[in-house]
Amino acid sequence: MEDTLITLYCLVDEFCQQFLPEWEKHLLESKLVKRHRQGLLSTSEIMTIYIHFHQSHYRDFKNYYIYHVQTHLTHLFPRLVSYQRFVSLIKSVIIPLCSFLQTLRGEETGIYFIDSTIIASCHIKRERQHKVFKGIAKKAKSSIGWFFGFKLHLVINDKGELMAFRLTAGNVDDRKPVPDLVKNLIGKLFGDKGYISEKLSDELLDHDLQLITRLKKNMKNKFIPLFDKLLLRKRAIVESVNDQLKNICQVEHTRHRSIWNFAANILAALCAYALQPKKPSLNLKTQKLLSAF
Repeated sequence: MEDTLITLYCLVDEFCQQFLPEWEKHLLESKLVKRHRQGLLSTSEIMTIYIHFHQSHYRDFKNYYIYHVQTHLTHLFPRLVSYQRFVSLIKSVIIPLCSFLQTLRGEETGIYFIDSTIIASCHIKRERQHKVFKGIAKKAKSSIGWFFGFKLHLVINDKGELMAFRLTAGNVDDRKPVPDLVKNLIGKLFGDKGYISEKLSDELLDHDLQLITRLKKNMKNKFIPLFDKLLLRKRAIVESVNDQLKNICQVEHTRHRSIWNFAANILAALCAYALQPKKPSLNLKTQKLLSAF
């Protein structure tokens, strides 16, 4: 695990060396911030620790930081701060995390899958008492019942690599963020029945992206090439990605006390997934892809 952590730090630090000077220059020129002293932990170290938590087997960050970082990693991070101080520093790396995630974007293969997964803010019975996301999180109904929170919309390629993501309130229609999610993508997009829309299909087709979904019972059958039917059956790949994000990368938990740390948690979890050496994949060969178009 230590080798993985060192590799992660080198990757993050290389990114920060290029990104941070330009970002700080922009902030100074726009007069959004003034110069400030460097803290005990660098931005690279904060990002590395937070992303590594999502790569570990710990279920909550507090136990990971206290019983793993502060116990076993002091030789790698000699200037560690307290747990409470680290939590307050997390919001400072939201922009770097977001930019770093963009560098981990997957390959444009021409075959993409789209889906959404719920991110609950609290148990549905406590929605009226919830204050952290008051006015932002919304109550909605999914295939597994009512929930209170958000939706995470994902687009992946056939290799399981992340192409785009959006976070919306729980009551937002799955079809609404699609045009922004798939901007500049060309090829075929596979989704479930929740994405059926003639208007959306025509809009995407104008940008050389074909939306392919299963048909509802009351819809007329239409001709779909055999290759597309086979790929439509493999749409579960994106559900496997959602499952890994929730059960391995800890993208969802209901103990957030800050909206900024909530956003950072999602970004770090997505970064952790994008850095996984093995992802759910269809193992399609280039010749098969070329013959499909």
